[in-house]
Amino acid sequence: GICHIYVDKTSDLEMAIKIVNNAKTSRPSVCNAAEVCLVNKDIASDFIPMLESELVEKRKEAGLIPVLFKMDEKALSLSKYGVAADQNDFDTEFLDYKMAVKIVDSVEAAVSHISAHSTGHSEAIISNDSESIEYFTKNVDSAAVYVNASTRFTDGGEFGLGCEMGISTQKLHARGPMGLCELTTYKYIIKGNGNIR
Repeated sequence: GICHIYVDKTSDLEMAIKIVNNAKTSRPSVCNAAEVCLVNKDIASDFIPMLESELVEKRKEAGLIPVLFKMDEKALSLSKYGVAADQNDFDTEFLDYKMAVKIVDSVEAAVSHISAHSTGHSEAIISNDSESIEYFTKNVDSAAVYVNASTRFTDGGEFGLGCEMGISTQKLHARGPMGLCELTTYKYIIKGNGNIR
């Protein structure tokens, strides 16, 4: 999955750092790891240095692999360690210590970006604004949509479903004759308070 985290202008930035760190680095090679971080322009000048401090500098100091940030032009102008993103980076499931970063103007712009680039797996918003949260959860069309929690929770065991056979991003799963139950699909909306896995 190409999973996104949108850091809204009303975010608790410390919580956002904790969640992005968990979603990217706890197991970067799994399908629920975050691959893209979208940052609201109003907090970008504070958030980008914090992000690099946590996921680059502190990881290097601890002898861990630092995250390589592939950034759009606006994010790159605030960065000490990022490299310029190319046109494919926002459509790539890195499965590695790499993350695409883009600065967006609003929650609407974040949702628009996600609609264009997501694989429909898991997306998260970090926000304290109820209107932004409502807009995001209603308009992001993914199997799991998180509020103030890590995308790493998308897992059959974590959801209490028992043994996981796989994770589907499809909406229609039936084969053969179909009734109303076969035409029903799920969208999980998970609300947290800085929860990480």
